[in-house]
Amino acid sequence: MDSTERKLSAGLLRIGAVLLRPDEPFTWASGWRSPIYCDNRRILSDQALRSMVADAFAARVSGLYPDAEVIAGVATGAIAHGVLAADRLGKPFVYVRPKPKDHGTGSQIEGSLQEGAKVVVIEDLISTGMSSLAAVDALRKAGAEVLGMVAIFTYGFDVAAERFASAGVPLATLSNYGSLIDEATAEGLVGPGETELLRGWREDPANWGK
Repeated sequence: MDSTERKLSAGLLRIGAVLLRPDEPFTWASGWRSPIYCDNRRILSDQALRSMVADAFAARVSGLYPDAEVIAGVATGAIAHGVLAADRLGKPFVYVRPKPKDHGTGSQIEGSLQEGAKVVVIEDLISTGMSSLAAVDALRKAGAEVLGMVAIFTYGFDVAAERFASAGVPLATLSNYGSLIDEATAEGLVGPGETELLRGWREDPANWGK
């Protein structure tokens, strides 16, 4: 675990952005039962963690994609984080709606995006990857060259890795599920038995708890 992963995992646990309830699972919109709930919007209310995430995004983007011309955020969770990263990088910012709006110009991409622009996409959370890659598809249809995506957190599902590979989109994340569980275990927030349960969930989330 690198220092950014560790610090971010500790920060998410500290502010209650991540809740671990192996004995009282959450139910996701997909119907999956989950022992974890992650709400990265809470980062915005903590100045220290918000700033750390923005700095980490800027460092990762500049290191991986020095030719990036535009930063794009995925609505709605990554808009604020994308703006902060773009500001640190001195880059233009746009954001991508889940679908074109049904009024006005009918835009799906908000902001000024030139055809052929080299774009890095900022995302807050990667689960199955479908909504994140839908944003990439919208940017490509608008004529942008998507260099890659950088996200705050990923659950590390195989299905997401397969979808990103198939779409030809490199994915980098600031932290991940494994790092989070390691940190929660080190802090004594979960016991050994719960740690194994939490790791097992990630291997087959669709059938976990059935």
